Amino acid sequence: MNEKEIGEIRRRTRRDRSNMTAVYGCYVNAQKEIVSEFRQSVGMMPENEAEKYFGLLKRTLSGSIGKNLIDITFRTAQVAQSLEHKLLMDLRETGLKDENLRLELYKKIIDNVTFDESYLILLGLDSYDVPFKGKDGELHSESSDETYTYLQCAVCPVKLTKPSLRYVAENKEFHDGAVEQVACAPELGFLFPAFDNRATNIYNALFYTKSPKTVYENVIDALFRVEPPKPAAEQKTSFEALLTRSVGEACSMEVVQTVHEQLCQCIEMHKESKVAEPLLVGKEQVKDALTASGVPEKNVAKFSVEYDEVFGADAQLHPKNIINNKRFEVKTPDVTITVSPECADLIETRIIGGVKYILICADDNVEVNGVNINIKESKEEATVS
Repeated sequence: MNEKEIGEIRRRTRRDRSNMTAVYGCYVNAQKEIVSEFRQSVGMMPENEAEKYFGLLKRTLSGSIGKNLIDITFRTAQVAQSLEHKLLMDLRETGLKDENLRLELYKKIIDNVTFDESYLILLGLDSYDVPFKGKDGELHSESSDETYTYLQCAVCPVKLTKPSLRYVAENKEFHDGAVEQVACAPELGFLFPAFDNRATNIYNALFYTKSPKTVYENVIDALFRVEPPKPAAEQKTSFEALLTRSVGEACSMEVVQTVHEQLCQCIEMHKESKVAEPLLVGKEQVKDALTASGVPEKNVAKFSVEYDEVFGADAQLHPKNIINNKRFEVKTPDVTITVSPECADLIETRIIGGVKYILICADDNVEVNGVNINIKESKEEATVS
Protein backbone atom coordinates (compact mmCIF):
# COMPACT_ATOMS: atom_id res chain seq x y z
CA MET A 1 0.00 0.00 0.00
CA ASN A 2 1.18 3.49 -0.71
CA GLU A 3 0.65 6.68 1.31
CA LYS A 4 -2.46 7.76 -0.61
CA GLU A 5 -4.14 4.38 -0.19
CA ILE A 6 -3.29 4.25 3.51
CA GLY A 7 -4.57 7.80 3.89
CA GLU A 8 -7.84 6.93 2.14
CA ILE A 9 -8.55 4.08 4.58
CA ARG A 10 -7.31 6.10 7.54
CA ARG A 11 -9.81 8.89 6.75
CA ARG A 12 -12.58 6.29 6.80
CA THR A 13 -11.72 5.15 10.31
CA ARG A 14 -14.34 7.38 11.90
CA ARG A 15 -17.78 6.64 13.20
CA ASP A 16 -19.49 8.98 10.72
CA ARG A 17 -17.70 7.51 7.69
CA SER A 18 -17.21 3.85 8.51
CA ASN A 19 -19.72 1.03 7.96
CA MET A 20 -18.33 -0.78 11.00
CA THR A 21 -21.26 -2.03 13.08
CA ALA A 22 -19.43 -3.39 16.12
CA VAL A 23 -16.09 -3.38 17.90
CA TYR A 24 -14.82 -6.62 19.42
CA GLY A 25 -12.32 -6.75 22.25
CA CYS A 26 -10.29 -9.05 24.43
CA TYR A 27 -8.79 -7.81 27.70
CA VAL A 28 -5.62 -9.70 28.72
CA ASN A 29 -3.63 -9.41 31.95
CA ALA A 30 0.16 -9.52 32.31
CA GLN A 31 -0.03 -13.28 33.03
CA LYS A 32 -1.48 -13.84 29.52
CA GLU A 33 -4.91 -14.67 30.94
CA ILE A 34 -8.06 -13.46 29.20
CA VAL A 35 -9.91 -11.32 31.74
CA SER A 36 -12.88 -10.54 29.51
CA GLU A 37 -14.20 -10.54 25.95
CA PHE A 38 -16.79 -8.12 24.63
CA ARG A 39 -18.74 -6.89 21.65
CA GLN A 40 -19.93 -3.30 21.57
CA SER A 41 -22.36 -1.96 19.02
CA VAL A 42 -21.02 1.14 17.30
CA GLY A 43 -24.54 2.50 16.91
CA MET A 44 -25.24 2.22 20.65
CA MET A 45 -21.98 3.83 21.80
CA PRO A 46 -21.90 7.40 23.10
CA GLU A 47 -20.21 9.63 20.52
CA ASN A 48 -17.11 10.39 22.62
CA GLU A 49 -16.64 6.68 23.37
CA ALA A 50 -16.90 5.72 19.70
CA GLU A 51 -14.32 8.36 18.81
CA LYS A 52 -11.87 6.77 21.22
CA TYR A 53 -12.37 3.26 19.80
CA PHE A 54 -11.96 4.49 16.23
CA GLY A 55 -8.99 6.61 17.30
CA LEU A 56 -7.14 3.53 18.57
CA LEU A 57 -7.82 1.63 15.34
CA LYS A 58 -6.80 4.65 13.25
CA ARG A 59 -3.41 4.80 14.98
CA THR A 60 -2.48 1.48 13.37
CA LEU A 61 -2.49 3.30 10.01
CA SER A 62 -0.05 6.01 11.08
CA GLY A 63 3.68 6.51 10.80
CA SER A 64 6.19 5.95 8.00
CA ILE A 65 6.01 3.21 5.40
CA GLY A 66 8.91 0.82 5.93
CA LYS A 67 9.39 1.96 9.53
CA ASN A 68 6.05 1.85 11.34
CA LEU A 69 4.01 0.36 8.49
CA ILE A 70 5.40 -2.89 7.13
CA ASP A 71 4.14 -4.59 3.99
CA ILE A 72 3.38 -8.28 4.52
CA THR A 73 3.35 -10.46 1.41
CA PHE A 74 1.90 -13.98 1.45
CA ARG A 75 3.28 -16.66 -0.85
CA THR A 76 0.89 -18.00 -3.47
CA ALA A 77 0.85 -21.39 -1.73
CA GLN A 78 -0.20 -19.73 1.52
CA VAL A 79 -3.14 -18.00 -0.11
CA ALA A 80 -4.19 -21.29 -1.67
CA GLN A 81 -4.11 -23.56 1.38
CA SER A 82 -2.39 -22.24 4.52
CA LEU A 83 -4.15 -22.19 7.89
CA GLU A 84 -2.91 -18.68 8.76
CA HIS A 85 -4.36 -17.13 5.61
CA LYS A 86 -7.58 -19.13 5.94
CA LEU A 87 -8.10 -17.82 9.49
CA LEU A 88 -7.87 -14.20 8.33
CA MET A 89 -10.17 -14.84 5.37
CA ASP A 90 -12.71 -16.66 7.57
CA LEU A 91 -12.70 -13.81 10.10
CA ARG A 92 -13.35 -11.40 7.24
CA GLU A 93 -16.05 -13.47 5.58
CA THR A 94 -17.94 -14.06 8.85
CA GLY A 95 -17.75 -10.37 9.75
CA LEU A 96 -15.88 -11.24 12.98
CA LYS A 97 -19.08 -12.82 14.34
CA ASP A 98 -17.62 -16.30 14.90
CA GLU A 99 -16.47 -16.47 18.52
CA ASN A 100 -14.16 -19.45 17.94
CA LEU A 101 -12.36 -17.71 15.10
CA ARG A 102 -11.87 -14.59 17.19
CA LEU A 103 -10.55 -16.67 20.08
CA GLU A 104 -8.07 -18.39 17.75
CA LEU A 105 -6.74 -15.02 16.61
CA TYR A 106 -6.59 -13.72 20.19
CA LYS A 107 -4.60 -16.78 21.24
CA LYS A 108 -2.03 -16.30 18.46
CA ILE A 109 -1.43 -12.76 19.66
CA ILE A 110 -1.45 -13.62 23.37
CA ASP A 111 1.07 -16.43 22.93
CA ASN A 112 3.51 -14.13 21.17
CA VAL A 113 3.13 -10.75 22.90
CA THR A 114 4.77 -10.01 26.23
CA PHE A 115 3.95 -6.77 28.02
CA ASP A 116 4.67 -5.83 31.62
CA GLU A 117 1.10 -4.63 31.94
CA SER A 118 -2.35 -5.72 30.83
CA TYR A 119 -3.45 -5.00 27.28
CA LEU A 120 -6.48 -4.77 25.03
CA ILE A 121 -6.88 -6.47 21.65
CA LEU A 122 -9.35 -4.56 19.49
CA LEU A 123 -10.95 -5.87 16.29
CA GLY A 124 -13.17 -4.11 13.79
CA LEU A 125 -14.46 -4.87 10.29
CA ASP A 126 -15.54 -2.36 7.67
CA SER A 127 -16.92 -2.60 4.12
CA TYR A 128 -16.00 0.29 1.83
CA ASP A 129 -17.74 0.96 -1.47
CA VAL A 130 -14.69 2.37 -3.18
CA PRO A 131 -15.67 5.49 -5.16
CA PHE A 132 -14.54 5.76 -8.76
CA LYS A 133 -11.53 8.02 -9.24
CA GLY A 134 -11.63 10.13 -12.39
CA LYS A 135 -8.71 11.27 -14.52
CA ASP A 136 -8.87 14.60 -12.74
CA GLY A 137 -8.22 12.83 -9.42
CA GLU A 138 -11.70 13.56 -8.12
CA LEU A 139 -13.62 10.82 -6.31
CA HIS A 140 -17.14 10.04 -7.54
CA SER A 141 -18.96 8.36 -4.66
CA GLU A 142 -22.09 7.75 -6.75
CA SER A 143 -20.21 5.25 -8.95
CA SER A 144 -18.38 2.27 -7.48
CA ASP A 145 -17.60 -1.21 -8.80
CA GLU A 146 -15.38 -2.34 -5.89
CA THR A 147 -16.29 -3.17 -2.30
CA TYR A 148 -13.28 -3.43 -0.05
CA THR A 149 -14.02 -5.43 3.10
CA TYR A 150 -11.21 -5.43 5.63
CA LEU A 151 -10.49 -6.12 9.27
CA GLN A 152 -8.39 -3.99 11.58
CA CYS A 153 -6.62 -5.09 14.73
CA ALA A 154 -4.98 -2.98 17.43
CA VAL A 155 -3.07 -4.22 20.49
CA CYS A 156 -3.13 -1.49 23.15
CA PRO A 157 -1.35 -1.53 26.53
CA VAL A 158 -3.65 -0.84 29.48
CA LYS A 159 -2.01 1.29 32.16
CA LEU A 160 -3.03 2.46 35.60
CA THR A 161 -3.54 6.19 36.01
CA LYS A 162 -1.78 7.97 38.86
CA PRO A 163 -3.93 8.86 41.87
CA SER A 164 -4.79 12.56 41.85
CA LEU A 165 -7.15 15.11 43.30
CA ARG A 166 -10.33 15.50 41.28
CA TYR A 167 -13.06 18.10 41.48
CA VAL A 168 -16.40 16.87 42.84
CA ALA A 169 -19.05 19.25 41.51
CA GLU A 170 -21.75 18.26 44.04
CA ASN A 171 -19.88 19.70 47.02
CA LYS A 172 -17.53 21.99 45.10
CA GLU A 173 -14.42 20.38 46.60
CA PHE A 174 -11.41 18.38 45.46
CA HIS A 175 -11.10 14.78 46.66
CA ASP A 176 -8.82 11.82 46.04
CA GLY A 177 -9.56 10.29 42.62
CA ALA A 178 -9.68 6.56 42.03
CA VAL A 179 -6.92 4.77 40.13
CA GLU A 180 -8.27 3.75 36.74
CA GLN A 181 -7.18 1.39 33.95
CA VAL A 182 -6.80 3.24 30.65
CA ALA A 183 -6.26 1.86 27.15
CA CYS A 184 -3.24 3.60 25.59
CA ALA A 185 -2.12 4.03 22.00
CA PRO A 186 -1.53 0.68 20.24
CA GLU A 187 1.93 -0.85 20.22
CA LEU A 188 1.14 -3.02 17.22
CA GLY A 189 -1.68 -3.97 14.90
CA PHE A 190 -2.54 -4.92 11.35
CA LEU A 191 -4.94 -4.45 8.46
CA PHE A 192 -6.06 -7.33 6.21
CA PRO A 193 -6.36 -7.59 3.29
CA ALA A 194 -4.31 -4.80 1.74
CA PHE A 195 -5.85 -1.97 -0.28
CA ASP A 196 -3.62 -1.89 -3.39
CA ASN A 197 -4.44 0.11 -6.49
CA ARG A 198 -7.61 1.04 -4.59
CA ALA A 199 -8.78 -2.57 -4.67
CA THR A 200 -8.73 -5.67 -2.46
CA ASN A 201 -5.43 -7.57 -2.41
CA ILE A 202 -5.69 -10.80 -0.39
CA TYR A 203 -2.01 -11.53 -1.06
CA ASN A 204 -0.92 -8.72 1.26
CA ALA A 205 -1.50 -7.26 4.71
CA LEU A 206 -0.19 -4.14 6.43
CA PHE A 207 1.47 -4.57 9.84
CA TYR A 208 1.88 -1.67 12.28
CA THR A 209 4.51 -1.19 14.96
CA LYS A 210 4.62 1.91 17.15
CA SER A 211 8.42 1.80 17.43
CA PRO A 212 10.57 1.32 14.30
CA LYS A 213 13.05 -0.46 16.57
CA THR A 214 10.58 -3.28 17.28
CA VAL A 215 9.06 -5.40 14.52
CA TYR A 216 7.45 -8.10 16.74
CA GLU A 217 8.86 -10.97 14.70
CA ASN A 218 7.06 -13.60 16.79
CA VAL A 219 3.67 -12.00 16.18
CA ILE A 220 4.29 -11.66 12.44
CA ASP A 221 5.38 -15.29 12.26
CA ALA A 222 2.35 -16.48 14.23
CA LEU A 223 -0.18 -14.45 12.22
CA PHE A 224 1.29 -14.55 8.72
CA ARG A 225 4.12 -17.13 8.65
CA VAL A 226 6.39 -14.78 6.69
CA GLU A 227 9.88 -13.57 7.52
CA PRO A 228 9.66 -9.95 8.68
CA PRO A 229 12.16 -7.34 7.50
CA LYS A 230 14.78 -6.06 9.89
CA PRO A 231 13.63 -3.12 12.02
CA ALA A 232 14.49 0.24 10.43
CA ALA A 233 17.09 1.06 13.09
CA GLU A 234 18.76 -2.32 12.54
CA GLN A 235 18.77 -1.80 8.77
CA LYS A 236 20.62 1.49 9.25
CA THR A 237 23.20 -0.07 11.59
CA SER A 238 23.71 -3.02 9.22
CA PHE A 239 24.13 -0.72 6.22
CA GLU A 240 26.69 1.45 8.00
CA ALA A 241 28.67 -1.61 9.12
CA LEU A 242 28.48 -3.01 5.58
CA LEU A 243 29.96 0.17 4.08
CA THR A 244 32.72 0.24 6.69
CA ARG A 245 33.73 -3.39 6.08
CA SER A 246 33.48 -3.54 2.32
CA VAL A 247 35.01 -0.17 1.40
CA GLY A 248 37.77 -0.54 4.02
CA GLU A 249 40.64 1.95 3.86
CA ALA A 250 39.02 3.64 0.85
CA CYS A 251 36.09 4.73 3.06
CA SER A 252 36.76 8.47 3.20
CA MET A 253 34.63 11.49 4.02
CA GLU A 254 34.09 12.04 0.29
CA VAL A 255 32.80 8.48 -0.21
CA VAL A 256 30.24 8.74 2.57
CA GLN A 257 29.23 12.23 1.40
CA THR A 258 28.63 10.93 -2.14
CA VAL A 259 26.52 7.97 -0.99
CA HIS A 260 24.50 10.19 1.33
CA GLU A 261 24.05 12.88 -1.32
CA GLN A 262 22.86 10.48 -4.02
CA LEU A 263 20.36 8.77 -1.72
CA CYS A 264 19.09 12.19 -0.60
CA GLN A 265 18.67 13.14 -4.26
CA CYS A 266 16.64 9.96 -4.86
CA ILE A 267 14.36 10.89 -1.95
CA GLU A 268 13.93 14.46 -3.18
CA MET A 269 13.27 13.45 -6.80
CA HIS A 270 10.70 10.89 -5.66
CA LYS A 271 8.98 13.56 -3.55
CA GLU A 272 8.91 16.04 -6.44
CA SER A 273 7.59 13.43 -8.88
CA LYS A 274 4.60 12.81 -6.56
CA VAL A 275 4.70 9.12 -7.40
CA ALA A 276 2.35 7.29 -5.05
CA GLU A 277 4.42 4.12 -4.69
CA PRO A 278 6.99 4.09 -1.85
CA LEU A 279 10.59 4.74 -2.88
CA LEU A 280 12.89 1.72 -2.74
CA VAL A 281 16.59 1.45 -3.60
CA GLY A 282 18.80 -1.56 -4.16
CA LYS A 283 22.50 -2.27 -4.12
CA GLU A 284 23.01 -1.00 -7.68
CA GLN A 285 22.29 2.61 -6.68
CA VAL A 286 24.81 2.40 -3.85
CA LYS A 287 27.39 0.72 -6.12
CA ASP A 288 27.01 3.59 -8.61
CA ALA A 289 27.66 6.10 -5.81
CA LEU A 290 30.73 4.16 -4.63
CA THR A 291 32.13 4.01 -8.16
CA ALA A 292 31.46 7.74 -8.69
CA SER A 293 33.40 8.58 -5.53
CA GLY A 294 36.46 6.65 -6.71
CA VAL A 295 36.16 3.48 -4.62
CA PRO A 296 38.32 0.70 -6.16
CA GLU A 297 36.45 -1.91 -8.20
CA LYS A 298 37.42 -4.74 -5.83
CA ASN A 299 35.80 -2.92 -2.91
CA VAL A 300 32.65 -2.25 -4.91
CA ALA A 301 32.49 -5.96 -5.74
CA LYS A 302 32.98 -6.82 -2.06
CA PHE A 303 30.12 -4.48 -1.16
CA SER A 304 27.89 -6.26 -3.68
CA VAL A 305 28.63 -9.70 -2.23
CA GLU A 306 28.20 -8.62 1.37
CA TYR A 307 24.98 -6.73 0.57
CA ASP A 308 23.50 -10.01 -0.67
CA GLU A 309 24.56 -11.75 2.55
CA VAL A 310 23.18 -9.04 4.85
CA PHE A 311 19.95 -8.01 3.08
CA GLY A 312 19.41 -10.51 0.26
CA ALA A 313 20.35 -10.43 -3.42
CA ASP A 314 17.15 -8.74 -4.58
CA ALA A 315 16.50 -6.73 -1.43
CA GLN A 316 15.06 -3.26 -1.93
CA LEU A 317 15.37 -0.87 1.00
CA HIS A 318 13.60 2.31 1.97
CA PRO A 319 16.41 4.91 1.75
CA LYS A 320 15.11 6.73 4.82
CA ASN A 321 15.76 3.50 6.75
CA ILE A 322 19.48 3.52 5.96
CA ILE A 323 20.33 7.24 6.00
CA ASN A 324 19.08 10.33 7.77
CA ASN A 325 18.06 12.62 4.93
CA LYS A 326 17.48 15.50 7.36
CA ARG A 327 21.05 15.80 8.59
CA PHE A 328 24.68 14.87 7.94
CA GLU A 329 26.63 13.90 11.03
CA VAL A 330 30.35 13.59 11.79
CA LYS A 331 31.22 12.07 15.16
CA THR A 332 34.41 11.50 17.15
CA PRO A 333 34.61 10.11 20.71
CA ASP A 334 34.47 13.69 22.05
CA VAL A 335 32.77 15.84 19.40
CA THR A 336 29.66 15.55 17.20
CA ILE A 337 29.15 17.85 14.20
CA THR A 338 25.73 18.00 12.55
CA VAL A 339 24.81 19.94 9.41
CA SER A 340 21.96 19.85 6.91
CA PRO A 341 22.69 17.51 3.95
CA GLU A 342 22.99 20.38 1.46
CA CYS A 343 25.82 21.82 3.57
CA ALA A 344 27.79 18.59 3.89
CA ASP A 345 30.48 19.95 1.54
CA LEU A 346 31.39 22.52 4.22
CA ILE A 347 33.05 19.71 6.18
CA GLU A 348 36.33 18.15 5.10
CA THR A 349 39.07 16.04 6.60
CA ARG A 350 42.77 16.86 6.38
CA ILE A 351 46.11 15.82 7.85
CA ILE A 352 48.15 18.82 9.04
CA GLY A 353 51.58 18.24 10.48
CA GLY A 354 50.82 14.54 10.85
CA VAL A 355 47.64 15.21 12.87
CA LYS A 356 44.17 14.35 11.54
CA TYR A 357 41.67 17.23 11.57
CA ILE A 358 38.01 17.79 10.71
CA LEU A 359 37.72 21.24 9.12
CA ILE A 360 34.54 23.29 8.78
CA CYS A 361 34.30 26.32 6.52
CA ALA A 362 33.21 29.23 8.74
CA ASP A 363 33.36 32.50 6.78
CA ASP A 364 30.83 34.45 8.84
CA ASN A 365 28.09 34.34 11.48
CA VAL A 366 29.97 32.11 13.90
CA GLU A 367 28.44 31.82 17.37
CA VAL A 368 29.88 30.28 20.53
CA ASN A 369 27.36 29.76 23.34
CA GLY A 370 25.05 32.20 21.56
CA VAL A 371 27.73 34.90 21.24
CA ASN A 372 28.95 36.09 17.83
CA ILE A 373 32.72 35.76 17.55
CA ASN A 374 35.44 36.77 15.13
CA ILE A 375 37.95 34.21 13.92
CA LYS A 376 41.35 35.86 13.90
CA GLU A 377 44.41 34.86 11.96
CA SER A 378 47.02 33.24 14.19
CA LYS A 379 50.54 34.75 14.45
CA GLU A 380 52.03 31.68 12.72
CA GLU A 381 49.64 32.03 9.76
CA ALA A 382 50.29 35.78 9.54
CA THR A 383 54.04 35.15 9.44
CA VAL A 384 53.70 32.51 6.69
CA SER A 385 51.48 34.77 4.58
